[in-house]
Amino acid sequence: MGGAGAHLRISAVVARLTSFCRDRSGIAAIEFAFIVPVLLIMYFVTMEASQAIETSKKVSRIGSMVADLVTQQQSVLSTDLDAIMAIGNSTLQPYNRSSPKIIITAIQISTDATPKVQVVWSRKLVNGTTSVDAAAGTTTTVPTSLSVAGTFLIRVESDLAYQPMITWSANSSKALGLTSAFSNISMSETYYLRPRRSQTIPCTGC
Repeated sequence: MGGAGAHLRISAVVARLTSFCRDRSGIAAIEFAFIVPVLLIMYFVTMEASQAIETSKKVSRIGSMVADLVTQQQSVLSTDLDAIMAIGNSTLQPYNRSSPKIIITAIQISTDATPKVQVVWSRKLVNGTTSVDAAAGTTTTVPTSLSVAGTFLIRVESDLAYQPMITWSANSSKALGLTSAFSNISMSETYYLRPRRSQTIPCTGC
């Protein structure tokens, strides 16, 4: 009897296991639970990549637009440059997780046998505040192809420490704990243009 009872219990367990394996009513829910995290990750990566590409284009646009506006002037005031940089800053909207750094530098290449490349005036916008950048007379550099004696150039540098959405919060706290190298992605561009309406562009107040 004891052997027969044990045999019946084993048979019942086997029958239940077989029934469980054949029951597929919860398979969809389990598969969904596994797939959802993967789909969410793919969604956020795709969204973040598209936003980063668009913001990088806007950073490049800042440089070209600011350089174009400055080189159309015959002379400028420091307040004119500040207003132009503010316009450049606004092109990043609706992105607002960090502020760009914009530097406008007027460069004169001398007519010496060995031309000197020197700053005539320079203005910058950093964290929404404008100020003088490099002092007049400071030696600087330009690409070899632009180092032509007697040339006057306007250089615009735009730089942004891009903060991905997944690493940013309104109060600047790392709510998700993502403090890797992806928390600040450097985006920068440099443009050189020559004056359009005059040989040089003097600046008053710079």
